[in-house]
This record gives sequence, C-alpha cells and structure tokens, in this order.
Amino acid sequence: MSTRRSLRNSFWMAMVCMLALTGCSLLPAEEEGLKPPLVKPPQQEYSTVETVRGDISKEIRGNGAVESYSSEAVFFEAAGGRIEEVLVKAGDTVKKGDVLVQLDVGNMDIELKQLEINLLRSRTALRTAKLSGDEDALRIAQLQYDIEQIKYDRLEEAFLSRRLVAGIDGQVTFVADLKEGDVVESYQTLVMISDPAKLRIAFQVESSPDLFNVGIGFKALLKMGDKEFEGKVTQTPSSAPETVDERLRERYSRFIFVESDQLPEEAELGTRIDVRLLLEERKDVLIIPRSGLRSYLGRTFVRVLEDGDKVREVDVEPGLTGTTQVEIVNGLNEGDLVVMP
Repeated sequence: MSTRRSLRNSFWMAMVCMLALTGCSLLPAEEEGLKPPLVKPPQQEYSTVETVRGDISKEIRGNGAVESYSSEAVFFEAAGGRIEEVLVKAGDTVKKGDVLVQLDVGNMDIELKQLEINLLRSRTALRTAKLSGDEDALRIAQLQYDIEQIKYDRLEEAFLSRRLVAGIDGQVTFVADLKEGDVVESYQTLVMISDPAKLRIAFQVESSPDLFNVGIGFKALLKMGDKEFEGKVTQTPSSAPETVDERLRERYSRFIFVESDQLPEEAELGTRIDVRLLLEERKDVLIIPRSGLRSYLGRTFVRVLEDGDKVREVDVEPGLTGTTQVEIVNGLNEGDLVVMP
C-alpha cells in the first residue's frame, strides 16, 4: 500500500515538473532593449575674416560746406538799443551802405530837424555879419554858426549810429533771431555778410590728438558729388585768429577751413563737400578689421581659426590704425582666419 502511494506521488511530481518546463517554453522571449542613437554634438560656427594685404591710411574725415572766407560780422559799436526793424533775412543780397537793422531813435529825428533849422539861421546871421563890416559881430556870428554845426554833427552821428549798415557787397548768411522791441548790446553780432566770389570749405571736427598733426598748407582731398579735387588747409583751431566775438571764437575752435582753386563752378554758398585729410598712409601691409583686435590685461591679441574648428589666441603687434582697419606688423600671416566678435 505504501509502495503504491509512493509511486503515485512520484508520478505527480514528474507531471508538475513537466508542466513547469512546458509553461516556461510557452512564455514569449523578452526582447533586448534598443540602444540610444549616438548624437554628434553640433560644430560651433565662427564668423571669420581673412588676413589680407592692402593699403591702410590714417585720416580725418568730415562733411563740410562752402562758405565765404571774406565775411563781415556786423554789429553796433558805440551802444546798443531797442530794435525797431530788421530789414534783411538770410540769403538776401546787399550792397555796401544798405541799412540792415534799425534801432529805435526816440525823438532824435525831430531834434535833428530843429538843429538843422538853427544851423540855417546861424548861417544867415553869419552872412549878414560879413556884409556889416563889424568885426565883433562877424566873430560872434561865426562862433554861433560853429556851435550850431557841432550840435548838428553830433546828433546826426548819434542818429546814424542807430542804423546798422552793410560794409561790403555780398550775401547775408546770418541774421540773429530778433524782433521789434528786443534789446541788443554793443558788439553783439546781428548780421553776417559774405562775399560769394571768395569761397572756402568749412567742416567741423571732433577734438582729437590727431588735430595737432594738421597745419596750415596741409593737403585736403575733396569730393563734391562725383567730382574729386584737392585743396589746402588755411585755418585750424590752433591757428584761428583772435576775436572778441564769442560766437566766432567758439566756431573757430571746432572747425577746419580749406581753400581750393579747383572748386567746381557750380559750387556756391552752402554746397556740401566731403573732406579727407590724409595724415599717414602705408601700402601693401597685412590688415584686419579693427574689431578683430582684442586687448586684455596688457595683451594685444587675435583669435585665429585653425583646422576648421580649433580656435587659438595669437599675440600680435599692431601698426597703423585706420578708421575701420588696423595694420598687423607681427603675429599673423596672409590668409590667417581671424575670428570676429
């Protein structure tokens, strides 16, 4: 009995093992996980400029305007006063002696007429005294006439001094912003008159150490439209004449003046002229953009791109510096690629 039970247990144990093995074989095989794709890091792109040979210059540039070098600043000398009328405007053509500005004269015109009457009366009295033959009467009449003449002359001078007149023929290029009733001082420039036949170019410059390298006679390269010509510097801030006029003194401190005997015939007052003052020039040298030159802690260097993706810092010796380019004396070779900021 025990033997039969033992065989039965062995049979069922064998069946369980077979089912277990069969069950394992029925389960799907576990798939192997996919490997992540290899991502190649993007290559950094650089903006570069090739080191080249060329010409470089150091210069002062400006945009000037044609003006007259024969100009008159017109102002009241003896005394100022209250404006009665401004008779001209910028652009007007005037002749010598034309009235430009009239000040208020008060009753001076009436007083002048009265003195003229007194002068005529004293002249008549002088004639009568000459006919009388009385030396004392003649002497008195002569003295009275002289007194009346002096009174008239002085008042007439004062009356005429209330008019501002043109001292030269020319074109009005400046009129102070004045209106009736405004008070003006003596030696205050009210009008500028320019001779349109005597022209020069004036252009404003920024304060720079380079200005000390510009002197009288310095060559200027000029351009009006598509016409190029030359001129010479005739006045710089350091060579400007002394003047009591504050407006002129301030202008002279900021302008360089150039004259040219090649000025085109169509040039007139106000015409715009491009001006170049060539301070220094070098030809066939290595040049790069100024923005490619770097400085840090006393070093002057550039970044150079090599083998397409390698950047290396190279110490350089700069030479002449122009407006947009710089000469490289040592440190670079022609064709080197300079990395730009």
